[in-house]
Amino acid sequence: MSEPLYELRQVEKAYHGRSVLHIDELAVYPGEILALVGPSGVGKSTLLRLLNFLEPPTKGTIMFRGQVFNGQQEVPLAERRRVTTVFQRPFLLNRSVKANVAYGLHLRGNRDSREQVADVLARVGLQDQAQQRARTLSGGEAQRVALARAMILQPDVLLLDEPTANLDPYNVGMIEEIVRQMNATQAMTMVLVTHNIFQAKRLAHRVALLLNGRVVETAPTDTFFNQPGDPRTAAFVRGDMVY
Repeated sequence: MSEPLYELRQVEKAYHGRSVLHIDELAVYPGEILALVGPSGVGKSTLLRLLNFLEPPTKGTIMFRGQVFNGQQEVPLAERRRVTTVFQRPFLLNRSVKANVAYGLHLRGNRDSREQVADVLARVGLQDQAQQRARTLSGGEAQRVALARAMILQPDVLLLDEPTANLDPYNVGMIEEIVRQMNATQAMTMVLVTHNIFQAKRLAHRVALLLNGRVVETAPTDTFFNQPGDPRTAAFVRGDMVY
């Protein structure tokens, strides 16, 4: 296996003195889809915020592309731009679909993005809605706009926080296929937070179970679901209540 893209060592995140996340060690490898699963409130979204450098760790170190970040120094803009997040409820500007997709490129100084926007809208099946106001879209269409907005930036890492929660099966299938193609064609590294263990099984190369802010087990997807090494993982896979 290649060198990790991310390495977390003794990473802790605390709010008002209360620790909500404590990762002894975790690696994310280039080109993989790593799914983070577990009950609500165990720290999955907090972990994504650390991976996107939206917040610094309270303790410990995060290595990204061989550079160490520990909350004592500012993460360079060039490094932060390598990572993009798609949230469960994307914020869309009160503009057209194509303007939303082009927005990130415009912030980076690219004003001639028409061909790139048309290409990504076609890839997410929204070319016919290019002129439509983004805030009039359905939930599934809005999530596809958020994916297109991330795709056009061509990040090294895409973080996905419950990207298909509360969507209909058609849009779930479309978004999963878009994610699968992005990973396969662009070797884009992805970290996926999902409550849907079947989605993790369909998409992920490896799966990590978080409980009480800690990683219980990380394993290749087939091993995680069929031969888990921790009894808590086995219980979670069976559908038992695990806390």
